[in-house]
Amino acid sequence: MELAYIPSPSRGVLYLGPIPLRGYAFCIIIGVFIAVWLGNRRWVARGGQSGTVADIAVWAVPFGLVGGRLYHVITDYELYFSPGRDWVDAFKVWQGGLGIWGAIALGALGAWIGARRRGIPMPAYADAVAPGIALAQAMGRWGNWFNQELYGRETHLPWALHITSSEGGRVPGYYHPTFLYESLWCIGVAFLVMWADRRFKLGHGRAFALYVAAYCVGRGWIEYMRVDDAHHILGLRLNDWTALIVFLLAVTYMILSARLRPGREEVVEPLAAGGVASGGSAEDTETDTGAGKPAASEPKAEPADEPEPKAPAEEPESATKKS
Repeated sequence: MELAYIPSPSRGVLYLGPIPLRGYAFCIIIGVFIAVWLGNRRWVARGGQSGTVADIAVWAVPFGLVGGRLYHVITDYELYFSPGRDWVDAFKVWQGGLGIWGAIALGALGAWIGARRRGIPMPAYADAVAPGIALAQAMGRWGNWFNQELYGRETHLPWALHITSSEGGRVPGYYHPTFLYESLWCIGVAFLVMWADRRFKLGHGRAFALYVAAYCVGRGWIEYMRVDDAHHILGLRLNDWTALIVFLLAVTYMILSARLRPGREEVVEPLAAGGVASGGSAEDTETDTGAGKPAASEPKAEPADEPEPKAPAEEPESATKKS
């Protein structure tokens, strides 16, 4: 008899009257709010405007959800398109199945579109939201707990996860709670990025690259512990190879970026710094900075209809004689 273990929920859906509240979706929604809240605080601290992070998230979040689902469906296509499977299940996101690699890739594309529309440098935005994304992942992993999925090998440690469901080929028993391991790792990554950002003044996307590299390190050993079905290449799970490749790319970017663009951006949002909003023109900038003032003196030369424009010039002469 096990004296201690992590119990699994009896069901992953709660009903508020006729409205189903799915634990998996709830965790993702809470994670998004955490990411936007923290990202907004960091963006304002960098000199940006409050609300900009949320505005760009309107683009990034839908793209990220689509990307995460696409990655999962493509890499586990046999779950939806093999004989005896229903391809409609590929659209049932609430049942689980979001690949973080696809979510980050397409989410970054959506963020780039939103940032470009506001005239904001994408690397600066990525640096601001990086810790929040890590915390969002930490929260989102608890959705796997609600669905009783993505656990590790069998164990009898005091913190073992008790799986009770037998659906989808599950075998009830006690397993490593890899969802918990990854959740705690992501929290550590978030604090690491915030500390390094304050200590070394990371800029030009290097804080985001540090988040990616640190996450890949943890995902590598956690992925190795999982026992769910996955494609293998040379004895390693596909996600292990993905983590290795992405880790090398992130580290390479950090090294090259530090050499080519040292320091941190001084202005992250032109509008907040007194510049021009996206869509503004160079003429507007000249007017705001005073470069367009010569044009304001042109009306003084316009009165050509006056009968004797030189007459007033005689008054200074008399005034000189009096003095």
